[in-house]
Amino acid sequence: MNQLIIPGGMTPPALVIAAGERARIRFLEFFTAAIRNSHTRRAYARAASNFLTWCADAGVMSIDAVQPLHVATWIEMQTQTSSAPTVKQQLAAIRHLFDWLVTGQVVPHNPAASVRGPSHTTKKGKTPALDATEARHLLDSIDVTTPIGLRDRALIALMVFSFARVGAALAMRVDDVYVQQRRLWVRLREKGGKEHEMPCHHTLETYLHEYLEQTGLRDEPKSLLFRTIARGTAQLSARALPQANAYAMVRRRALAAGIATAIGNHVPRDRYHRLSGKRRHARERRGDGQPRINAHHAAV
Repeated sequence: MNQLIIPGGMTPPALVIAAGERARIRFLEFFTAAIRNSHTRRAYARAASNFLTWCADAGVMSIDAVQPLHVATWIEMQTQTSSAPTVKQQLAAIRHLFDWLVTGQVVPHNPAASVRGPSHTTKKGKTPALDATEARHLLDSIDVTTPIGLRDRALIALMVFSFARVGAALAMRVDDVYVQQRRLWVRLREKGGKEHEMPCHHTLETYLHEYLEQTGLRDEPKSLLFRTIARGTAQLSARALPQANAYAMVRRRALAAGIATAIGNHVPRDRYHRLSGKRRHARERRGDGQPRINAHHAAV
């Protein structure tokens, strides 16, 4: 069961195991019942494991002996090697985990509650943005005479025109692309389990139609929309396209198109507002609920 919950086949840290079966189960429940996003789950599991392993190496004998000083010291150490946002996420992981353990009566108090993370403010997003010409050139440069080209163009266009996060796009099934009121719509499951349904931009509609028709995916409504290519066949396999592969694909396509902008999976999303939307619509399509935090994604 641990391998399904914690990335890399990790087991609960020694301090958790030493606290008994109740603590072990409560620890594992935190990563299943309290966290729904798989990426957050992996990040929190890594932070919790690293912190509790460090505590054990520092001589802490039991999980209920962890004190604010231990948390503050470890967080200070992380600031020497990691960015402020990463350290703040690590502190959040520890704080939320101990909150969970307190409510489960595994530990008497939360040692991270009083610890402050590093300050971090940003007025301008770090993600470089493609301009409209680059975005269109990227899409037009893809050879769509093969299944892989049709797939890549459809995936990039989905992120450009619907503001889909790459994780949400890769989780889509074929029946998440459907016709409603004579238009093609897409259904995305975003952070926090939020489901978003939206009509497609006419360009995205064309690309998705061609992808589904020419690959035969329309006949498999319950199958994954974006898949890997089967080795040695140049045809779509039944396996989901991993996020790392999608990132490499976007970079590879950009380089092949002669685009010098440093590009990753979030860059196509940052093009939506300039190609077809305003800030409010962009925020709604991203599934973001806090315009103050996320305004840099849609700022012109």
